[in-house]
Amino acid sequence: MATTQISAEVARKRWFWRNFKDQSAHYWIGFGGIAVILAIVLIFFYLLAVTMPIFKSASIEPRTSYALSAGESVHWAMEEQGTVAARYLRSGAVEYLTPATGEVRSSARLPIEDKTSIVAVAPTKPADPRVAMATSDGRVLLFRQRFAVSYPNDVRTVTPELEYPLGKSLIPMTEGMVNIKALDFTADDSQATFAAITGRAELLVRSYEISENMMTGERSVELASEATLKLGNASFNRVLVAPGGQAFILASEQGDALYVEGASEPEIIQRLNLVAPERTLSSLRFLLGGFSLLVGDSQGEISQWFPVRDENNAYSLQKVRTFAFNAGSAVTAILGEDRRKGFLAANALGDLSIHYSSSERTVLDERVSSSPIRMLALSPRGYQLLAEKADGTAQLYDVKNEHPEISLHSLWQEVWYEGYAEPDYTWQSSAATNDFEPKFSLMPLTFGTFKAAFYAMLVAIPLAITGAIFTAQFMNPTMRQLVKPSIEIMEALPTVILGFLAGLWFAPFVEAHLPGLFSILIVMPLGFLLMSFLWFNLPLEVKNRFEGWEALILIPVVLFIGWFAIQLSNPMEELFFDGNIQQWMLNEFGIRYDQRNSLVVGIAMGFAVIPTIFSIAEDAIFSVPQHLIRGSLALGATSWQTLVNVVMPTASPAIFSAVMMGFGRAVGETMIVLMATGNTPVMDMSVFEGMRTLSANIAVEMPESEVDSSHYRVLFLAALVLFVFTFLFNTGAEVVRQRLRNKYSNL
Repeated sequence: MATTQISAEVARKRWFWRNFKDQSAHYWIGFGGIAVILAIVLIFFYLLAVTMPIFKSASIEPRTSYALSAGESVHWAMEEQGTVAARYLRSGAVEYLTPATGEVRSSARLPIEDKTSIVAVAPTKPADPRVAMATSDGRVLLFRQRFAVSYPNDVRTVTPELEYPLGKSLIPMTEGMVNIKALDFTADDSQATFAAITGRAELLVRSYEISENMMTGERSVELASEATLKLGNASFNRVLVAPGGQAFILASEQGDALYVEGASEPEIIQRLNLVAPERTLSSLRFLLGGFSLLVGDSQGEISQWFPVRDENNAYSLQKVRTFAFNAGSAVTAILGEDRRKGFLAANALGDLSIHYSSSERTVLDERVSSSPIRMLALSPRGYQLLAEKADGTAQLYDVKNEHPEISLHSLWQEVWYEGYAEPDYTWQSSAATNDFEPKFSLMPLTFGTFKAAFYAMLVAIPLAITGAIFTAQFMNPTMRQLVKPSIEIMEALPTVILGFLAGLWFAPFVEAHLPGLFSILIVMPLGFLLMSFLWFNLPLEVKNRFEGWEALILIPVVLFIGWFAIQLSNPMEELFFDGNIQQWMLNEFGIRYDQRNSLVVGIAMGFAVIPTIFSIAEDAIFSVPQHLIRGSLALGATSWQTLVNVVMPTASPAIFSAVMMGFGRAVGETMIVLMATGNTPVMDMSVFEGMRTLSANIAVEMPESEVDSSHYRVLFLAALVLFVFTFLFNTGAEVVRQRLRNKYSNL
């Protein structure tokens, strides 16, 4: 009796501990699952939080307003951090103010006579501190406004300085006191070109060479060329000089314009109209870099123009895009940013707008003044804006405009960039010049991601699934125990090794033996058919002895056929492709061949994806209940009929899951694509062209991106896009898998 009680006690304790372990495992597994879901959700919201600021609009906050001293302003300039502003008056006087208070810190005077005045000022050039002004006696002065920064007693002190690259002596531009109506220039350390429209309806072009004595440091200026172009129309009153001094744009109040080329022999290349009928031109400026032209009209429309090259390699100005700005009010001022392709505009109603060219985005459109705005000055960093109003007052604003270059249009639609013949999808996040136009289109990267996955799956799916079918249904069990672990262990091979081999060994090999590689697609099936015919005619006892080992017998056949096809590569190239198949494809079909291309990526990444698909598919096929297979065979079906009509439908949910898991692996693959392609973001499905994927782009550019910059946040957006794509494909795959499972669950 005591023994029975002890046994029951032991059994109760065992039950207790077993139940405790089951409940603990239940809760821990549930906790782990919830934690995984929570981690995924947190990753999603973190990516979303980093990317959301790029879609925010700009904001502007007024700080101080004050009255300006007497005198008409003709130009404004601001120091880097907006602590000092320079105001140039028509009389030639210069006032240096503190923008926050309006206090005049100091004053200076340009080297012009008291009896003369400034009649024309070259339009403001973004990121260029040089200024050119024409005086009433037909002369021109070029100077540079510098703001020297020093730190006496650890206090930041800004000292305004005027420099004269061509000397303090004014340069005669016209003869006989002819009035200058409009002036512009372009200059660097070695040359300067001036263009002026005079009261005689002519364009004057003067080019000067600047040289510096290496011993004394003295600079000398010599006239290099001068030319005059008769315009015939006295209404032209605006002129712009393109960088380099070889192209000129002239315009009238009615919007009539001339595109002129040549500094020594000016020639009219194009006549056009910059504004719509019944409108007048009210503002004309260059965007950063001097390539794009911004045109403001009397109805508040701002249009962007730039030269476009045609099929004959000739340039002509074309209207690219427009920006709406409070229709019905004339644009009074346009000011380009110093470090971006953005610009600000003001109108006669006191409205201010901020736009960005390539994103076609208006990030701000707000009324900031009750009186018309005459002139604008923006600090180089773009944080402080000074607006001079028609009532003789000035207003300082704080501007916050972090990411104007990003919009849904620039990310997912074609954009017409400067220098391009037509709109295009382009990714180019950096360049060597400061006036670079960032191109953040995610379309080439998304296209490249799916292109790489497509070619990888094109290689992996047939090999992996047919290999799984043969291994699970027809292979000898002993051989299966060797083959299956061998293929599965391939998944542990680091992808960086595969990418290294693909880029440095396999890509040159494919390039050198391209005809032989493609001939394998023809020779290999023929070899298999021949071996099948020979196998079919072998005695029955021989076939029974090697049943299930057919794959082992085919290994030397595969190796021999592959070696034979590669040996035929060079003779075939000499015989059919003039000794160079890459050049032949380019000449005959216009198909370019890149050494690191989609073919290399497809084979290398397919090799990496095969183990994933094979392992899941083989387990599913092998797990099909044997009673279904035996029942089908017993009813007279052949092994092939049983496979097609019983085994494959039953295993199809798992096979589909295997394919989708392989696809997800291919979409997210980084190292192989990074090392085995040229990483060129092009949209071309050619198997001989490369690509750049979302994951590879993140790996390449994230280390060089500035934290919180537009580039940085767009890379996070690319990660978010990749995350969403993976989530949608996996969710869709699970829905299809469940439907297949329900459909074939009754078998």
